[in-house]
Amino acid sequence: MQSEMLQSTSSHPSPNPEDYDLVFLGGGTGSTLAAWTFASEGRRVAVIDRRYIGGSCPNIACLPSKNIIHSAKVASFFRRSDEFGITHGGFTIDMSRVRERKRAMVRGLNEMYLSNYQKVGAEFIRGSGRFVAPRTVEVTLANGATRRLRGTNVIVSTGTRASLEEIPGLAEAQPLTHIEALELAEIPEHLLVIGSGYVGVEFAQAMRRFGSRVSVVGRRERLMPQEDEDVGEALRSLLEDEGIEVVLNARIERVSGKSGYSVSVAIEEKGIEKILKGSHLLVATGRTPNTEGLGLESAGVELTDRGYIRVNERLQTTAPGIWAIGEVAGSPQFTHISVDDFRVVHDNLNGNDHVTTGRQVPYCLFTDPELARIGLNENEAKIQGTPYLLFKIPMEANLRARTISETRGFLKALVDSESHHVLGFTAFGVGAAEIMSAVQVAMIARMPYTKLRDAILTHPTLVEGLIPLFSSVPINLKPDRGAAALSQPARR
Repeated sequence: MQSEMLQSTSSHPSPNPEDYDLVFLGGGTGSTLAAWTFASEGRRVAVIDRRYIGGSCPNIACLPSKNIIHSAKVASFFRRSDEFGITHGGFTIDMSRVRERKRAMVRGLNEMYLSNYQKVGAEFIRGSGRFVAPRTVEVTLANGATRRLRGTNVIVSTGTRASLEEIPGLAEAQPLTHIEALELAEIPEHLLVIGSGYVGVEFAQAMRRFGSRVSVVGRRERLMPQEDEDVGEALRSLLEDEGIEVVLNARIERVSGKSGYSVSVAIEEKGIEKILKGSHLLVATGRTPNTEGLGLESAGVELTDRGYIRVNERLQTTAPGIWAIGEVAGSPQFTHISVDDFRVVHDNLNGNDHVTTGRQVPYCLFTDPELARIGLNENEAKIQGTPYLLFKIPMEANLRARTISETRGFLKALVDSESHHVLGFTAFGVGAAEIMSAVQVAMIARMPYTKLRDAILTHPTLVEGLIPLFSSVPINLKPDRGAAALSQPARR
């Protein structure tokens, strides 16, 4: 009902531009929060999106995928029930009900978002928008009518989409992307995953836990290649222990068949051709910016050589009064960064000087256990020539992890050998993202690691594991010994 009400107020054709303080082309998380904020400050605001209320995060990406991943974790608890002294007579997985739980969550989020739009007085317009002049956007509505909106400022937030590489036979195989994978109503008999990054690894583990056979194919030498070697090996061990076939350093030569029925992927591994056969194919090999058809040239907005909107450190485009935020602006591809982009633009439009330069970019891979990182890892520190002390302990040193039988993984921190400030933190273990957040706050406050080491943290909690972590280097270690400790943990 709310959707119909909003749509009906946004469907009248207008031959002349309607003036707004802000027009948002694309309704992602950053632009949605921006729209609500500016509208609550008394600005006249309109948000244009082709389909999704709130963008991809609450509809087809972050939140739906974590919903599905949690259902898969519940399935893993059933399989491990004997470990906890619980017996049962077997269980089955109904993927249509797994999907419905996800859909119910999405519906609830959509209703909440629409309610917020109405509460603050921002206008949501479902339609396809494109620039027809500087700061002027023409919107084609579902009924064929058009509107022209002119903004004092226009903010582009159209995001990215899954890339489909030009591999012979791949497009014809009609592979799944993350969008279709989240809508599966049946468990794939054998899922082939092309891609060894965030999406590929998360879906591989989830589908395996639902009962699929799963094979992951990556062209790099390890999973999550941007991470340290110990992280990649820990992830590989995790997947293989759960029965997932992992094929790395492979070149995909061709694809045949059709996903959902029967599909084959021919790869070259160490000079030898190998054929992988499965029932479904999921492609998770990167993202492409959504800039086609936006009429950016009519507005004077330039693109980078990679196809993203060119912005400066204040997120201004090359056209006066036009800004870009989120993934389409080349920002790191995380929802929380899109939210920070909104803060940057909001501050700048309100007369402050806010830049993206040097900001922290925390992130998490939501496997079970999780992988979370903030700041430098070892590889990056070595490339930069940054001296550091290495602290590392296994998760089994965390007493809370022992109580819940989740001792897989490790905590690792890099500390400046002179100032003792934390340079970076990596956690592969249960609750990794929450533990990381505590370290990040210390990094923001520029606290020495000893403040975490000597803190009184509640027992038994996962965050309490920071105490043994930051006690794993002798207390009397002098700053001038940092170079000797470079890349070597004092105690494991």
